[in-house]
Amino acid sequence: MLTEALIGVAVVTAGAGYTAIGSYNRLVTLAQRCDQAGGDVDVQLRHRHDLIPALVETVRGFAKHEQGIVASLMTARAAAMRAASDEERQRAEASLSVQLNSAMALIESYPEVKGSQHFSELRREIADTEHKIAAARRFLNMAVAEYNATLGQFPANVIGRSTGLTSRRFFDLGLDRVFVEEAPVVRF
Repeated sequence: MLTEALIGVAVVTAGAGYTAIGSYNRLVTLAQRCDQAGGDVDVQLRHRHDLIPALVETVRGFAKHEQGIVASLMTARAAAMRAASDEERQRAEASLSVQLNSAMALIESYPEVKGSQHFSELRREIADTEHKIAAARRFLNMAVAEYNATLGQFPANVIGRSTGLTSRRFFDLGLDRVFVEEAPVVRF
């Protein structure tokens, strides 16, 4: 009888240990997926940062009297590049998105800029980058949602709390899309 009780306790203990280890490993895997997805977003944001000086030079070349938008765009870029915390970075990138949106809207009013081959290529590159940022952001936010949901479930919530794992924040730039694409041509 004592042997059966000890076997029962050992089975329950082993099952609890197995569940705890499985929960912890799942959380670590999901946290790594969040980190990787965050890295993918960072790569695309850095690429956008690299494209902005070319856009600024294009605006300077054609619209010399629009230096306010150029200065605002470069200031927003600098703030986004030096942001330290996740919250600060998210705010700075959202501000950069607004400034980029404003610059692209302004450029639309200059036919000589719109007609430039250099600008057309740059616009396509920026549009492609914005699409990649949106896709990377969606993947990151899905990874964060899965991680946070798992962290909130039993027994992962107990394991997570005891190992110092905390929920993650979603990444939002505050805009659905940046105004970089040409309007579609509709012909009847």
